[in-house]
Amino acid sequence: MVTSKRLTLEKGISGLNAPISTSFSSHNQFSLTFDKQQVMKISLKKRKLTSGRYSLYLEYYNGYSIDNKGKTIHDRSFEYLQLYLHQNPSNAAEKTENKESLQLAKNILTLKKAALIKGKFNIEDNNKGKVLLLDYYNKLKEDRNESKGNYDNWEAALKHLERYCPAHLSLKEVDEKFLKGFKKYLDKKALTNGDTLLSQNTKYTYFNKLRAVLREAYVGGYLNVDVVKSVKGFTQGESTREYLTHSELQALSETTCKHAVLKQAFIFSCLTGLRWSDINKLKWSEVREEEENYRIIFRQKKTDGIEYLYISQQARDLLGERGGNNDKVFKGLKYGAHFNAEILKWCMRAGISKHITFHSARHTNAVLLLENGADIYTVSKRLGHKEIRTTQIYAKIIDTKMKEAANSIPALKISNI
Repeated sequence: MVTSKRLTLEKGISGLNAPISTSFSSHNQFSLTFDKQQVMKISLKKRKLTSGRYSLYLEYYNGYSIDNKGKTIHDRSFEYLQLYLHQNPSNAAEKTENKESLQLAKNILTLKKAALIKGKFNIEDNNKGKVLLLDYYNKLKEDRNESKGNYDNWEAALKHLERYCPAHLSLKEVDEKFLKGFKKYLDKKALTNGDTLLSQNTKYTYFNKLRAVLREAYVGGYLNVDVVKSVKGFTQGESTREYLTHSELQALSETTCKHAVLKQAFIFSCLTGLRWSDINKLKWSEVREEEENYRIIFRQKKTDGIEYLYISQQARDLLGERGGNNDKVFKGLKYGAHFNAEILKWCMRAGISKHITFHSARHTNAVLLLENGADIYTVSKRLGHKEIRTTQIYAKIIDTKMKEAANSIPALKISNI
C-alpha cells in the first residue's frame, strides 16, 4: 500500500501540458521529465529492518516545489511490497527466496513503469485471464528447475493441486475462496503416499508454491486481484533432527551393510559432518595430507562457499588408498530410494529403530562434537553454517542443564499402585 502524502500519477500526468522527454537513468529507474522542476520517477529500493532482513519497496518521486523562503520541498511517497531479502542467506532455500523476491520486485517495477507511461495503474488483458491455472503453474515449475530438491517440491505440490483444482479452471476464476479451499484441503484431506496427513512443514511448503504462482500471476497481469494478500499461509514447524548416539553409531559400525561404499560414506559423514552432496562429489584432489594432519578443501555445493575442514585419522582411514586427483573418493555411491531403504534396514539389523536418513549423519556429527566438549562456534564453522543460530538447534538437543533438571527432584516412595 502506498503511504500518504502521495500525489496520484494520473493527476500529475493529466495536469501538465509541458513537453515530455524520457530518460533511463539506471536498470531500476525510469523518469518522465516535464520541465526543470517536475520529474516523475519510480525506483526500487531496500530498507534494512531490525530483524536484519531488507524490506523491498518502491519510491515514487513526484517532483519538487520551492516555498516562499526558497526552500526546495521534494514530494516522495513509498509503496512497500511485502517482499524481503535475507541479508546473509545461510542456505540454498534462503538464496532461492532472495532470488524469487527480487525478481518479483523487479516485475512489479516493470509493471508500474508501463502504467506510468500509459497514465494508469491497471492494465487489463482478457487473454491473460483465460490462461489455465494448472498450465501457468507448470510453466513456472519448469522455470524453477534449478535444483532437484526444489523441483521435486514443486512437482509434489502440483499433484495435490491437480487433485483439488478442476482442470479447466482459468486464472481469472481464482479467488480468495479457491485459495482458502486449497489450504483447507492440504490441512484436512491431503495424504502422503501412505494414509497419513501431511506434516506441518510439508503443508507449509506446498501451499507456498501456489502462493508464489498466484503472486507471480498478479504481478504479470494475469490476475486483477492479489488474492494471496488476503489468505495467510501455514506456519513453519520445527522439524525433528534424528541423530545417532555414540553407542548407536558403534553398533552400526559393527553391523554389515549391503553396500560397503554406503557404510563407508555414512560413517565418514558422522565423523566429519559433510553433506551427501559434498561427499558424493568429493575428489582425491580435495583430500590433503599436511604433515601429521588431514583436511579437506572443497567448495560446498549448497552454499558455494570454500571450506577448509580438518578430519581425524580414523576419518582419513575410512577413505582407503588414494586414487588419482580427478577420481571420486566414493565410487559407486548413488542417491535414490534403494540406498535410503538400505540405511533403514542396516539400522534395523543394528537394533536401531529411529528413522535414520543419510542427512542424520550430519546431525550425528554436530551432537557428538558438542557432547564431547567442542564449543558451538567451532561446530558452526565445521558444519559451514553462516549463522550461529542454525547451530544452536543442536545445542538444544544436548542441553546438559535440562538433563540435570530432569533428575533433580528427590525420589518418591510410591506404593499401592
